[in-house]
Amino acid sequence: MKITPATSTEAEYIDDQIVAFNKSQVSFTQKKTPLFKNYVIKQQGEVIAGINACIYHWGVLYIDVLFVHEHHRGQHLGSQLLAHIENEAIKMGAYLSHLDTFDFQAKDFYLKHGYEIFGTLENCPPRHNRFYLKKSPPREIIKSTQ
Repeated sequence: MKITPATSTEAEYIDDQIVAFNKSQVSFTQKKTPLFKNYVIKQQGEVIAGINACIYHWGVLYIDVLFVHEHHRGQHLGSQLLAHIENEAIKMGAYLSHLDTFDFQAKDFYLKHGYEIFGTLENCPPRHNRFYLKKSPPREIIKSTQ
C-alpha cells in the first residue's frame, strides 16, 4: 500500500463514500444537496460585495465567504447579503446556520447579527484566533439592517 495524490475522480469517490456513510446514519432532509447559493452586489458592473454559501443535507446553512470591498464597508451591504441568504435558507426549511471567521475579520459583525461563538481555535494563524459561530434563526423572515 502506498499513499499517492488523488485524481479528481478519486477525490469525488472519497466525498461520495462519506456522504453515503452519513446518509446511512442520519436521513437527509433535502432532495438535492448541497444547494450552493452565491450572490454579489455590483456597482457600475463591478463586484463590490458578495456571499458564497450552501445549504446542506439537513437544512443547515453554511456561510463560506462574505466579503465587502473596503471602500464600501459601513453601507450595510454585508447585512443585506446575510439577511438575503438567511431568508432563502429559512424558506427552504433551514433551522441552523454556521460559519467561521478570524479575529481580524468580522466576528463582531456576526455577533451583532445574532450569531454566537461555539468554538475558538487559538493561535490560528499564530497570534490570532479563529472563531466558529452558529445561529438558529427565528422561523419568520429576517429583516435586513438598513
